[in-house]
Amino acid sequence: AAELQGKYQKLAQEYSKLRAQNQVLKKGVVDEQANSASLKEQLKMKDQSLRKLQQEMDSLSFRNQQLAKRVELLQDELALSEARGKKNKKSAETSSQLSQEQKSVFNEDLQKKIEENERLHILFFEADEQHKRLEAELRTRLEVLEADAAQHQAVVDSLTRKYTDTIEKLQSDKAKLEIKSQTLEREAKDCRLRTEECQQQLKNLQAALGSRLEESLCIINEKVPFNDTRSNQYNALNVPLHNRRYQLKLRDLAGQALAFIQELVTALLNFHTYTEQKVQIFPIDSATDTISPLNQKFSQYLHENASYVRPLEEGMLHLFESITEDTVTVLETAVKLKAFSEHLASYLCFLRKILPYQLKSLEEECESSLCTAALRARNMELHRDMKRLTAVFEKLHTYISLLALPSTKPEGLLRTNYSLVFTNIAASLHGFHDILKDISKHYSQKATLEQDVPTATQKLITTNDCILSSLVALTNGAGKIASFFSNNLDHFTTSLSYGPKGGTEFISPLSAQCMLQYKKKAVAYMKSLKKPCADSVPYEEALANRRVLLSSTESREGLAQQVQQSLEKIAKLEQEKEHWMLEAQLAKIKLEKENQKLKNSLSGHLTETIQEHSVLPNVAEQKKETTEKSLREPIKSTSLVSDLLPSREKNLLSNVESREDLIKSHYMARIAELTSHLQLADSKSVHFHAECRALAKRLSLAEKSKESLMEELKLASQNISRLQASKDELMTTKRSYEDQLSMMSDHLCSMNETLTKQREEIDTLKMTSKGNSKKNKNR
Repeated sequence: AAELQGKYQKLAQEYSKLRAQNQVLKKGVVDEQANSASLKEQLKMKDQSLRKLQQEMDSLSFRNQQLAKRVELLQDELALSEARGKKNKKSAETSSQLSQEQKSVFNEDLQKKIEENERLHILFFEADEQHKRLEAELRTRLEVLEADAAQHQAVVDSLTRKYTDTIEKLQSDKAKLEIKSQTLEREAKDCRLRTEECQQQLKNLQAALGSRLEESLCIINEKVPFNDTRSNQYNALNVPLHNRRYQLKLRDLAGQALAFIQELVTALLNFHTYTEQKVQIFPIDSATDTISPLNQKFSQYLHENASYVRPLEEGMLHLFESITEDTVTVLETAVKLKAFSEHLASYLCFLRKILPYQLKSLEEECESSLCTAALRARNMELHRDMKRLTAVFEKLHTYISLLALPSTKPEGLLRTNYSLVFTNIAASLHGFHDILKDISKHYSQKATLEQDVPTATQKLITTNDCILSSLVALTNGAGKIASFFSNNLDHFTTSLSYGPKGGTEFISPLSAQCMLQYKKKAVAYMKSLKKPCADSVPYEEALANRRVLLSSTESREGLAQQVQQSLEKIAKLEQEKEHWMLEAQLAKIKLEKENQKLKNSLSGHLTETIQEHSVLPNVAEQKKETTEKSLREPIKSTSLVSDLLPSREKNLLSNVESREDLIKSHYMARIAELTSHLQLADSKSVHFHAECRALAKRLSLAEKSKESLMEELKLASQNISRLQASKDELMTTKRSYEDQLSMMSDHLCSMNETLTKQREEIDTLKMTSKGNSKKNKNR
């Protein structure tokens, strides 16, 4: 409120200043208007004097005309007097004297009149020039004053508009402030009432809590034998607060880490395998020449890479399976982390074992005659990169073994150092990614140089491409792991280092294991206390069904039906499989009987040949092999009769057997093709059924959205009608303003016409005055 009052005072001061300025500007405008009025009056006076002078000029011209007529009359009289003088000389003499006197008198009068006329002409010309000069000066001054007056009027109009706007704004602000002050007063009253109520509730709560505290103290003294939170050893056995969100998040992160480790393991396997192939074909191809003992040993060690790399994936998988929603996953309970650390240690031993061979192999490659200077430089860069790679794995193994210590030896790693270990792991992973980028860059340069070697084969080029692809996959996997670990570093440090309430840490892994057992017992106890509610669906199940309904295209019932149908099909196929296995065994027994009959019938004739072939496999072993291969391969004749019969009978038997094999293989291929078509048709039908159900759901959702959109369309149409009405009102106001402007323009046109008429009259007067003056001059 004080701030608003200050703002209001500032606005009032500014308003007073603007008001004073407005008064000054008004005074200036009034003075200018008075000056323009006085100038207009002076102009009127000058016009009046000009008119008087013109009137005098007219009177003088009239007088001159009268005098000219009189002179003409006098001249006529003089001529008559001269004519009369001829008749009478005497009278002429006397009259001549009189006429001379009259002429002299008339000449003097005429001279005076002419001088007076010249003087009046000069005065009139001077007055006319002075009048023109004054008129031009007054017109220029009038134009300047009109422009100043227009500017002042524009300034006054803008200031008036500004002042009116500021006044309206101040009035609106004042109204808002008044409303706000009223609301604040009401809120203050409400707050006073609430504080009184809260004080009353506080008193009641203090009384109730005091009574409950006394009751709880009595119960604790009577029922609780000792307080286990005072001792860290006993407090470590208490179950901490279970954070389900952290557990789900941690399981999700472990799943992501497992996927990244799987990608990394695949890339490492490919890299070691293709490196083994590269060692065997460059710089010496093992197919054409013997490679060096060093490379033989190196390829032998690289051939064992799967036994060291695969356990990394298995260890991470076991760690992921150990993180569930019900457990409390901390470093003290993460027992499977120790196994992963051991697998990483075994892989580190493998890297240390192959590192000297790898370095020596690169040195041997540099010493070969095919190696150029640029290739030798790339090999030395890879020489340094391989050392750095092993060092980075050593760092990772050190920090991961430190993380595995709390589950075996908690005194080996303090809880305050957890965050430092995690940050060092993140830095090591980023270093691992940088080293792999360098290796892939240097190896790509090396591969391009090796392609230019004259002895380079297509096998070498493809092997280099495979190694480069595996390095790219390895670099991408390392980059994903590094960014993943850095992004979730805060979650790791916070979620893997909490313990029981009131205690600082778990005492030992045994206490953590006991705590987990107590937690399982507590969960079982809480589940036993819960009574099933058969009337309503549980909230978790309803939420899961809703999520499935909204996110998936198939509902749970449809999936259950598909699973049931697939199980029934599997059972039928198992039954058919057993039936056909029995049929195959019966056919095999029949075949053996037929072979035995043929053997017995021809035994008398072929005793000698049988004795020669005494070193034959045992019949029991043959039966076992045939029973094992009966499910995988087509049945072939395993009897010895085919070896002992004559060539003709052998050919007959071989033709029969080949025909049977062809028929059997044809029918087996046909059956396999039909079963694949049947499975494809079943899968398509299931897919179409699911799509139909999804489309039906989408149709229902689309109808609901259509209804909502129809309502929005109605509202939009109403808004359009309102806007149309406002538009019509604006058009009417616009037309009224246009009419007013047209009227004002007409008035201005009429004023301009009157002014032009007055100017034309003035010009005509001037022209007449000039003509008169010229006539007078000529006269």
